Amino acid sequence: MRTFLTWSDNINDRDGNKLPIYDLTFKPDGSQLIVGAGTEVLVYDVAEGELIQSLKAHKDNVYAVDYSADGTRFASGGADKQVIIWSAKMEGILKYSHSDSIQSLSHNPVTGQVISCTASDFGLWSPEQKSVTKHKVPARILTSSWTNDGQFFALGLFNGHVSIRSRSGEEKVRIERSAPVWSLQWCPSTEKESELLAITDWNQKLAFFQINGRQVGKERTLGYDPSCVSFFSSGDFAVVGGSDQKVTLWTAEGIKLGVVCEKESWVWCCKVKPKQNYVAVGCNDGSISLHQIVFNTVHGLYNDRYAFRENMTDVVIQHLVTDQRARIKCRDYVKKIAVYKDRLAVQLPDRIIIYELFHDDATDMHYRIKEKLQKKLDCNLLVVTSQHIILCLEKKLQMYQFNGDKEREWNLDSLIRYIKTIGGPKGQEGLLVGMKNGQIFQVFLNNPFPIPLIKQQTPVRCLDLNLSRTRLAVVDDHNVCLVYCLKTKELLFQEPNANSVAWNSELDDMLCYSGNGVLNVKTGAFLSHQQKMQGFVVGFKGSRIFCLHIYNMTTVDVPQSTSLERYLDKKEFEPGYKVACLGVTESDWRRLAMDSLEGLNFDVARKAFVRLRDTRFLDLIKLIDRMKNEGKYEMDNVIGEINTYVGKFHEAARLFKRAGNHVRAIQMYTELNMWEYATQIAAETNMDPVEILKRKAQTQQDRNDLIAAASTYIEVGDYLQAINIIGPSGAVDKLIEITRKLKKSDSKALSRCLYYFRKYNHHPYAAECLIKMGDITHLLSLHIELMQWEEAFRIAETYPEYSQQIYLPYATWLAMNDRYMEAQVNYRKAGRVDEAIKVLERLGRNSVTEWRFNDASYYYHLLSMENLQTIPNNVPYSKLSEAEQQSLHAFERHRETSQVYFAFYSIRKFIDEPFTSHLSESLLSMAAFLLNQTMKQSCPPGVSKAYILYALTKISRSIGAFKLARYGYERLQNFKIPSEWENLSDLSSLTIRGKPAYDRDDLLPVCYVCSTANPMLNAKGDHCIECKERFVRSMYSFQILPLAEFVLADGISDIEAASLISKEPTTKPDNLDLEKRGKKNRSKMTPEHELNRQIDGLDRSGSVLRLDKSDLAELRSRDVFIQDWGKLCLEKRYYKVSHADASIVMCPCCQHFFMDDEWNYQYLQEGACHFCRSKVETLSENL
Repeated sequence: MRTFLTWSDNINDRDGNKLPIYDLTFKPDGSQLIVGAGTEVLVYDVAEGELIQSLKAHKDNVYAVDYSADGTRFASGGADKQVIIWSAKMEGILKYSHSDSIQSLSHNPVTGQVISCTASDFGLWSPEQKSVTKHKVPARILTSSWTNDGQFFALGLFNGHVSIRSRSGEEKVRIERSAPVWSLQWCPSTEKESELLAITDWNQKLAFFQINGRQVGKERTLGYDPSCVSFFSSGDFAVVGGSDQKVTLWTAEGIKLGVVCEKESWVWCCKVKPKQNYVAVGCNDGSISLHQIVFNTVHGLYNDRYAFRENMTDVVIQHLVTDQRARIKCRDYVKKIAVYKDRLAVQLPDRIIIYELFHDDATDMHYRIKEKLQKKLDCNLLVVTSQHIILCLEKKLQMYQFNGDKEREWNLDSLIRYIKTIGGPKGQEGLLVGMKNGQIFQVFLNNPFPIPLIKQQTPVRCLDLNLSRTRLAVVDDHNVCLVYCLKTKELLFQEPNANSVAWNSELDDMLCYSGNGVLNVKTGAFLSHQQKMQGFVVGFKGSRIFCLHIYNMTTVDVPQSTSLERYLDKKEFEPGYKVACLGVTESDWRRLAMDSLEGLNFDVARKAFVRLRDTRFLDLIKLIDRMKNEGKYEMDNVIGEINTYVGKFHEAARLFKRAGNHVRAIQMYTELNMWEYATQIAAETNMDPVEILKRKAQTQQDRNDLIAAASTYIEVGDYLQAINIIGPSGAVDKLIEITRKLKKSDSKALSRCLYYFRKYNHHPYAAECLIKMGDITHLLSLHIELMQWEEAFRIAETYPEYSQQIYLPYATWLAMNDRYMEAQVNYRKAGRVDEAIKVLERLGRNSVTEWRFNDASYYYHLLSMENLQTIPNNVPYSKLSEAEQQSLHAFERHRETSQVYFAFYSIRKFIDEPFTSHLSESLLSMAAFLLNQTMKQSCPPGVSKAYILYALTKISRSIGAFKLARYGYERLQNFKIPSEWENLSDLSSLTIRGKPAYDRDDLLPVCYVCSTANPMLNAKGDHCIECKERFVRSMYSFQILPLAEFVLADGISDIEAASLISKEPTTKPDNLDLEKRGKKNRSKMTPEHELNRQIDGLDRSGSVLRLDKSDLAELRSRDVFIQDWGKLCLEKRYYKVSHADASIVMCPCCQHFFMDDEWNYQYLQEGACHFCRSKVETLSENL
């Protein structure tokens, strides 16, 4: 620590008497100094020390001055009991008074509130309030100070008390001292953990307290009466002045550091300039002075350990590589520091302490005291070695042992400017000593005689020795760096603009020097590499340069890429490797390794590749070593291998071929998948390229490049292997290309293709493959599976023998898609009549369930026809099997069921819907037919007798068939009918009794065979009650048609009868005569004829109309109808029209009869038979 007087001034009155300076204060920005001198307030310019203005407002001595923290005003007070508030422009703003003289003034740093202290009270004034709040105190107030946050203030009293009060003046804590407290101040730093109060009393003590009144540390004895104390802005230091006529510097922990200045009289006041190391001092003799305090950098460095002083009393040791830190609290003023290996020496004012590392570890930062040298020794420089302390005193060096014994002294001719420890055995270390006269000595601790090394003309500022101790770098006062060879003593080179220099401690030929904000790194004889850097160099290790800038030590990482590049350009691989070891990038190591390899320096290349962990190139170097050991070290092969690894493949192939190693060239190209070049070399040497291509394919397959592998296999003709590769990947487009290249004889390969096509559902390709294989069966199965029916039937047209394979699955598909009729047809084509019947039965049941009785009739008609189709054409009934007989009975049963549903459809529609297209007489016939059919047997599912009876009563009542209606109402009482029918039915059954008990005659059905008038209903069936002939009804209106059934006379065949009927008669026949003759020819029925009647379901016990040839010849063909089912087991049935004017039509498909006008109406409307729905084209074909 050094101090300098910046300026001073002496204050006298008009008579020349010295005016005591009781108080002074700085403006917060440090530009002005306010001084209370006599009755005046003086304002000084701090920079120049000139008096700016003298403020004369007080009538007596000014005792106190203080500036507000915001710099807008200051206050003064004195013996005139007045407090004056001044603006920053030195204009009076406010004045207020007390009853006693003003002893102290202090501004709140936050609110600007002013506390003014007197002998009996203190006042609080703030700009916001007009009045001054005053508080009484028990003793004279000597000093005051606010805390940094403005919440509390402390008062020092003459009775030795310290009163800590809140901002409102309420006392919170009291500290009792044994003597008047003349000065105190709160620490202004905001970085401290707690508020710290420094107190000085006239018991000659300095003490520190917390805001809660607890003392911090021990009291310090001053040895004089203190009058003032002032903290630095950082809070680390404080200055104290008093009766000893000195200003001393103390730490915040109470450690005395030194004297700032010495004066000729009492120091009444001293203040530290805000945020700067300047102290203003006012004395009793009227002197004012401003002193600058300079804190010197005290530090030491050895390799990567740097020790420096902090807070004047602490030593911080920093490991520059790991950035670890350790702090040693010496609790005394640290004057010098020295570091060497595991030793640390700290010089304090009255002793030197030597520390050593706790562990023998390069990174250990734990130090312990080894020795204490209890002597007060002055020196310019301090050096420590393993066993000694060396002190530099101007021109001499003194060596002390750690116990304090002086062992040796060296006296030199000039001032010593620089000392550096260069190491050596314990107790025999060497020192480099640089002199002001330019002489450089080497001093060994065990040698009393210094050894001269270099003599230059300029003073030495800095020096350093390289790793091998063969070259010395010196920086002189002219900022020139000179490098000498210690063997020849010659100057090797010099560099300008240098203020410090350091050799690299890990590389012999590299140094760095700094100057003018630039760092220079020089390697060997190459040009220096430059980069910007503040400060000066103090050490260089590896790629790290240690730089001291002001008080901070920083580490600069220096890239070694430039130095390495220069060595590589000159093919100097060994020094290049040493440079790389200092720290280069991965790419720099890669370049060193590759350049060394190409330069055939395998040792450096091996070490570089080890550093890169590149096992591939390490294997190459091992291969080259093996070639050397086996005697195969031919230069072309070696360089070829290197070129192979560095990517120069064509050059490598050229060298291999030149060496006659064609196999290695082919192997290289195949490993690189450069198959064209491999096959080219194979062609040049007449080698078989097939093996190369197979290896190519295998390699591509291993790399999962399946398409390329397959292409290669195709190229060599191995189609099956190509298929096995492509197939699992699903590349069907590539697979079809292979399929098209195959022959029909390649059945195994085609089968594999077909397998994958089917697996990945690519059916067009599968079909193409099957066509090529000629497998029609599987091709047809494929189309059937895909439901491609058009294609399947197209194939069936080409190959009819496979057509039967289609119908069954096609019928099943049709049934699943609700196309039941088409399904039924195809089931029949497939020979599965049972399935066709099941379809129709299902359709019939569903139609009944859904009340679609019209459709039910149609489906049961088809079902009857389907059963008929199962019966052989030319087999008589007696020879039918049991199943065929069942089919025949099913035909009759389903035929009758279809007629019932057909009639019931219109009846239900009449009941449920408001309109109907049928006449009442037709509906009555339908109801009568239904009742006649269901008298002896139960109704088919879905057919309701209640509906039939309700319709019967409703219609018969309306057309005058009262007897029939009465019968219907009586029968209806036995059925559960819908509720909406009940009232009407009950009412009608009563009202019908008022009607005649007979039916209209014209409504009674007449038998056209025996001309008998029949009742409306016949409990025995729908036939004549007289002749038992079954009524032939129209399948539209269900009216009884004028048709009479006849049989052929014995001896007339069906063919002969058809021939006779087809001829037109020569005379107009009389139907009545024919009937009479037919009756004459009646005879009892033969047993065979009786069987046929029973098969038809007719209960005829009477005679039958029988016609002979002459009778047949007289019939007109249009008046005769033949029901022919084309089955031998079913006889043909012949009908003739009974009335000449009757026009009747028989449907050739269902063989039901219609009135001609009814047929034409439905034919025009529907284009088909009203019952069986046979289309016009079908009817035409049948006709």
